[in-house]
Amino acid sequence: MLNGNVSFWYRQTGFPERRPPLDGDLDTDVCVVGGGFTGLWTAYYLKQAAPDLDITVVEREFAGFGASGRNAGWLSCKIAGSAGTYARKRGREAVIALQREMIHTVDEVISVARTEGIEADIVKSGYLTVAHGAAQLPRLRAAYDQLRHWGGQDLEWLSAPRLAERLRLDGALAGYHNPHCARVHPAKLVRGLAAAVEARGVRILESTPVTAIAPGRVSTPFGTLRAGRIVRATEGFTSGIEGERRTWLPMNSSMIVTEPLPDELWKRLGWEGQELLSDATHAYTYGQRTADGRIAIGGRGVPYKFGSRTDRAGQTSPDTVRALRRILTGLFPDTAEAAIDHTWSGVLAVPRDWCASIDYDPATGVGFAGGYVGHGVAATNLAGRTLSDLLLGHSTELTALPWVGHRTRRWEPEPFRWLGVHGMYAAYRAADRSEASGRTTTSPIARLADRISGR
Repeated sequence: MLNGNVSFWYRQTGFPERRPPLDGDLDTDVCVVGGGFTGLWTAYYLKQAAPDLDITVVEREFAGFGASGRNAGWLSCKIAGSAGTYARKRGREAVIALQREMIHTVDEVISVARTEGIEADIVKSGYLTVAHGAAQLPRLRAAYDQLRHWGGQDLEWLSAPRLAERLRLDGALAGYHNPHCARVHPAKLVRGLAAAVEARGVRILESTPVTAIAPGRVSTPFGTLRAGRIVRATEGFTSGIEGERRTWLPMNSSMIVTEPLPDELWKRLGWEGQELLSDATHAYTYGQRTADGRIAIGGRGVPYKFGSRTDRAGQTSPDTVRALRRILTGLFPDTAEAAIDHTWSGVLAVPRDWCASIDYDPATGVGFAGGYVGHGVAATNLAGRTLSDLLLGHSTELTALPWVGHRTRRWEPEPFRWLGVHGMYAAYRAADRSEASGRTTTSPIARLADRISGR
């Protein structure tokens, strides 16, 4: 089993050859800090709308090194944040508009991949969310009803027999299907996007850490980038930027992937549609059937490191690997003998109110987008299109969406931040253990965790 080394996805594609770093001071019209999906989509649409702009993307490692190349491959219409929180400030219709745009965004990404010739193992067959315990059933129904309330379209409730027609899970009681989601290979998608951006004339500088961002200037050890417009697109690594330590919390998420499974096992499991998979546990589980016949399963593991530290190599603790293995075999007992080929971790950005935001201040020329709470593969595309409009001074339907200009308070200082996050996930895991042992209603421990999180 390979541990870390960024992700399994790069084990399949190989690491990209690094582009040159910054070499001295540079003047550019637009500087995008961060070479993940947010930064690349912003550059892609901005160059499309204003071809004469000189645009520079600056990245500490290589384009797609962070969450963009480590995620579970969910190109999903899920809103990156709490619909209720957005609605309290902007109203229900604004949230429905955001959901509508997210549904469109899934098809937009697929369209761009097709246009740019990006082969990323894309299969649009939706996602399944399942309940495999009595206590999970009311939560599953509530989640289904909430999605419908906030503009979810074409959802299908699945009884246990109907669910088994798609996927046979041990102990599954019910589920629902949302068709607006696609399975993707994240490293193939982000590498293809970076190449498309570069082909359009955008400069990508790699191996160039950014230490500070200020109006008109981006500081690095190798020189200063001067730009009239600057975008911070650093997601889970935002805490490493000067003055941003408590802006977003870098939440760790971990994954394992099996060896390729034999055809006989797939015949027993079903899953011919290759839908994405999640469940109604509190600690949150997600997975996919990969294009080469593996199961990739993820969860939170060690959720947070003291002082907002981030592990760049993606190393995963043995305890987390064992926990993910238990989840895998709990859902699919027939995988008990399957080898785990790779495990890895990455960070996603979590705002204090768990809601993503986008902003641009024409007075300072500085903007940002992020805080996608794990739903960024599609949300970054919508954020990039929105930032393009904002940077060009256009007032559009996208710039009126409720996450534009959204404000939230900063995270608490240490040690309260560490204690709160670890206490929250300890409570969620305890609640899941209680329910797995036979509890038929949601554990009060989980409600305590919801209060800690502020969700």
